Amino acid sequence: MPSASSDSSRPAPSSLWRDADFRRLWLGQTASQLGEHASLVVLPLLAVLTLDAGAGGLGVLRAVGQAPVLLLSLFAGAWVDRWRTRTTMVLADAGRALALGAVALACLFGRLGMPGLYVLAFAVGALSVFFDVAYQASLIRLVERDQLLRGNSALEGSRSAAQIGGPALGGALVSLLSAPIAAASGALFFALSFLSIRRIRRAEAVRERPEDAPRVRQQIHEGLRFVARDTVLRAVCLASAAFQFSFAAMMTVYLLFLPRELQLSGTVVGLALAAAGPGALLGSLLAARLPSRFGHGTVLVCAAALGDGVFLCVPALHGSSAVTFPALLVVGFVFGFGGQLVNVTIMAVRQAVTPDGMQGRAAATITFAGMGLTPLGSLSGGFLAGEWGLRTGLLVAAAGMMLSPVVMALSPLARLGRELPAPRGGPPGG
Repeated sequence: MPSASSDSSRPAPSSLWRDADFRRLWLGQTASQLGEHASLVVLPLLAVLTLDAGAGGLGVLRAVGQAPVLLLSLFAGAWVDRWRTRTTMVLADAGRALALGAVALACLFGRLGMPGLYVLAFAVGALSVFFDVAYQASLIRLVERDQLLRGNSALEGSRSAAQIGGPALGGALVSLLSAPIAAASGALFFALSFLSIRRIRRAEAVRERPEDAPRVRQQIHEGLRFVARDTVLRAVCLASAAFQFSFAAMMTVYLLFLPRELQLSGTVVGLALAAAGPGALLGSLLAARLPSRFGHGTVLVCAAALGDGVFLCVPALHGSSAVTFPALLVVGFVFGFGGQLVNVTIMAVRQAVTPDGMQGRAAATITFAGMGLTPLGSLSGGFLAGEWGLRTGLLVAAAGMMLSPVVMALSPLARLGRELPAPRGGPPGG
């Protein structure tokens, strides 16, 4: 596959937002993320309000929707490296729009049951895996290397906004209209993404596959081996795994600690969690500038230490005092700021060091390694809360989150300077 820098049709660094294709990608990705995060609320509410699902059925529904991350991430990475990212994203959007449309129609005509909802939730989750891997790989094929931070900052900023607005929008649609109509409205977001991304005109340089091209299993193995052998990507993988495991454990205890130990209402808990959104938006904006000023390694380590370490303050809070709620807002904001600064910077580094033909597999491998430990982290958080108590369990889990910045500080990531590193060699035929 030709080098990313060899495409003279790409926009100049100063004209990123004036490039129509980048705007189409941004709009499509924003609409897609809104639809995805709204559906995470709409489908469970539909199950509870329309199908009278109990706790067990709702738990299965959530698990079925999350399962594709573990089951399909590596396959999606190999697929994206074989096909044009535009094609993958368009097909994923069309499939998700049809799936949510089918949910709405089946519900309106009284034909929807929990088994059918499980199938459609799995389909939406599976197609979201393909879309997310494809959009992460698409930017390197669309813009120049020195635009990666700006491009990722814009895309991750819209994703942060969708994480804030999507669930709220989904809940509002269910409350104001109905669950079936809310599902149909979610389908409209995927349709909008489909129409926007379909209009991208810049051709992607995807190399023709020879007759003896490696099978998908071999391509997945090449992706795993490439990430494992590259010191920078291996560090990204280890730091992500450490964070996701500890964060899942911490959130399990945190969601019990706030209402039970601090006696906070559901509304206050929701506001405390939502405070991460504005922080993430600020982190996305500053991620386009801070690494080129202070160095990518310095920003990564400091932002991770700040964002993860702020939760060490939470076990010191007691009761619903006048200090508790503002302190929780600050904790959420700082966590969102540091976390998003890390996300944008680490994605730019990963894209920069990875050859074009390995973009999808590298993204999928890191996602698989990080998210694969999430269920174990959640179980560990429940064990800590049950055996050691909420306050001690929260402190231990929060301390575990500091493993991520420690891994970064001891790895080649900490030595990255103001310029993004050069691409590494990929496997033959990769």
